Amino acid sequence: MPYSVLVVDDSAFMRRLICELVAADPAFEVVATARDGFDALRKLHRWQPDVVTLDLEMPGLDGLQVLGYIMSEAPRPVVVLSAYTADGAAATLRAFDYGAVDVVLKPSGAVSPDLGRVRERLHAALHAAVAAELRNLPMRLGRAAHADGRAALPPAGAGTAPEVAVAVAASTGGPRALAELIPALPGRLGAAVLVVQHMPARFTRSLAARLGELGRLAVREAADGEPVHADTVYIAPGDQHMRVARDEHGAARIALDRQPPLWGVRPAADPLFESVAAHYGARALGVVLTGMGRDGAAGLAAIRRAGGGALAQDRGSSVVYGMPGAAAPAAERILPLGEIGTVLAAWVRARAAAPRAADGRGR
Repeated sequence: MPYSVLVVDDSAFMRRLICELVAADPAFEVVATARDGFDALRKLHRWQPDVVTLDLEMPGLDGLQVLGYIMSEAPRPVVVLSAYTADGAAATLRAFDYGAVDVVLKPSGAVSPDLGRVRERLHAALHAAVAAELRNLPMRLGRAAHADGRAALPPAGAGTAPEVAVAVAASTGGPRALAELIPALPGRLGAAVLVVQHMPARFTRSLAARLGELGRLAVREAADGEPVHADTVYIAPGDQHMRVARDEHGAARIALDRQPPLWGVRPAADPLFESVAAHYGARALGVVLTGMGRDGAAGLAAIRRAGGGALAQDRGSSVVYGMPGAAAPAAERILPLGEIGTVLAAWVRARAAAPRAADGRGR
């Protein structure tokens, strides 16, 4: 029996189009549509859908208010469909704090060239939604950066090449996981942190800005060719793979490309992890967080083969245990999300203090 879906959007055209996209996957069936927030709540109680697709920008009761009600009064997985605007991106990131499972960028039209990709992305998000552990998506509102009252230390490694690099993979539930992990890291970590979060193009810049506000490390959406610095978090831009490469002087730099998707996603974590393993060897640490699929598993194994460290999030704290579960055989330690930051920082300190080996990769 297919999963039931409620489609919420204030545009009649978009409701029809989303219904067509959902219907292309026989695992799902649209049982109702809603034209605004109040209509959505009525249809929610009448149809009791398994999944809700939700527009955020609606008159009257907006999408965030609807999402807040759903997650507090009638919890079920919600996939946000958002048109990219500066305000829309900010609202989309707030939606993750309200408990949204995933975000899909709306198609630009019925015959838009990206329609096939949107269909694939929506189907992947719906499958992740029905697999999600909702107890790991409680509403988390009003969280301020540096809530302990301490002033953030300025990043000490800005402008310095790191001897240690941390590669992080995340997908479904990742924005929430990163919002817990990045603030847990010290401002003087002593390593570069390179993150692949499966997310639509353009939203990753807003994600970087938000994580920068929450934590002590500098956070930026990565740019092609820029140097890799310590105490900086680099977020792979949506729709581009990210790797670490060496320039003619041997300095580490960000390399972005649009090679074909891997595991159905771009950016994918495996190319990043493999490049970090090649360039940092035993001074590389891989971390695989919550997500659907198996991206990051091969890359984590590559880091282990190079002599580096490997961590994976445990099932109990993951929204979806697909990625960390696939990576678990290569992981040295499988940890609750709340412990990963402390273990990560201790590993970096220990590895940075170890003498370098003669092969130039820290092995």
